[in-house]
This record gives sequence, C-alpha cells and structure tokens, in this order.
Amino acid sequence: MTTPHHPQPLIDVQGVHKSYQLGPTSIPALRGVSFRVRPGEFVAVVGPSGSGKSTLLNMIAGVDKLSAGEVLVGGRPIHRLREAERARWRGASLGIVFQFFQMLPTMTLLANVMLPMELSGTYTPAARRARAEELLGRVGLAEHIHKLPSRVSGGQQQRAAVARALANDPPLILGDEPTGNLDSGSAEVVFTLFAELVAAGKTVLMVTQDEALAARMPRRIELGEGLVRRDSAEADDA
Repeated sequence: MTTPHHPQPLIDVQGVHKSYQLGPTSIPALRGVSFRVRPGEFVAVVGPSGSGKSTLLNMIAGVDKLSAGEVLVGGRPIHRLREAERARWRGASLGIVFQFFQMLPTMTLLANVMLPMELSGTYTPAARRARAEELLGRVGLAEHIHKLPSRVSGGQQQRAAVARALANDPPLILGDEPTGNLDSGSAEVVFTLFAELVAAGKTVLMVTQDEALAARMPRRIELGEGLVRRDSAEADDA
C-alpha cells in the first residue's frame, strides 16, 4: 500500500504566539497556533472579533513580528528575515487584498496596479503597463483603467485591488475581510475572482466574517481566543 503524496506546504505555521504590550500588561493575540496549507488550497479563516484572525495574517505576511514559534512560506522562515528582505519577499511572493481597498487616491486604477511591479523592479516599463491593463481587463474593469478610485464603486475598487494583488504573479493571496465592505452582489463577484484564482493554481487564505461565503470554501480554520478551535482539514483526515 503506497502512502499518498502530499506536496510541500506553501504555508507552515508552527506554535505561533503573539502578545502585545499595553503598559505593564501583556495581551495575548495568538496562543500557539499551528496549521499547514498546501499549494492550491482555498482556506477560510473565521472566528469572532478579537480571535486573532488579522494578527495571524500579519504573521504570515511578515508585517508583524511573532513572539514565539515559526512561520514558513514556500519553505522560507519569514520570521527570520531582516526587514528589507521581508519587504522584497512580500513584493514578489505575496498579494494582499484588504477590507478597505487601500488604493492610492491620486493615482488611476492602472497606476495603482502598476505600482507593485515598479516597487519590485519586475517586468519592463512597457510590460508593466500591458500586464496591468490585462489584469484590470480580467477583473472586468477594462473601461475604467484611467479613472481615479473615487470615480468607481466600492466593488470596482476591490476588483482593482485583486488585480493589484496579482501584479507580480505571486503564488499566495491573502484576503483580510476582502468582502466585508461590499454589498452582496459585489462580494459575490470578488469571491468568484478568488475561486477562479484557486482554479488557476493560486493559494488563497481569506479571513471572513461572512458565514455564507466561508461555507462555500473547501477548508475552514476557526480561531477563538488566539487558538485554532477547529480545522476542517483535520476533521477530513480523521
């Protein structure tokens, strides 16, 4: 009997603790979180407000230092990289979509999507423009590329944010409540975009409060009080 082949995990979170100091008091946000995500997975991270969901994303993205434990992405120990190395790694290996879009208001949608390529020095200037136009077309914004973010709807801004997250063709997309500020129709469009990315081979880890969307994702990690309360992958393996 042969054992099934499991690919190297893309995300490997092992025993991660994170505490914040508030005066003399240490407040735990994560208390020993461990899980692995394989390439091509579509994972919902759910839990009540204050359960550590956004803190966990910050650990995986390397934007915040962990207090203990290990975070490996693509086999690289992100927690051990220097700040400049982490920034370079983030630019090349990670796309992040936030709840409030975070588009630069004085730049067109096209310029916003080109920016990550310029910051990372990827692609030639001509190729950056062509790629940004192609990505915006892919998310249904071909007619709006020269508009400022304030001239399009919230749903359209979030679609542009998805295009921006894909600018450097990263293997991993993190969503921090990316549908949390959208009406249900726009949320459905953005969710469908994420599902299409997974079908094309990307890995998506999405924090969401939307139970209906979470129920449609193949895997669900539930956090509570800084701990993994349930991981549907473990339930499936049992």
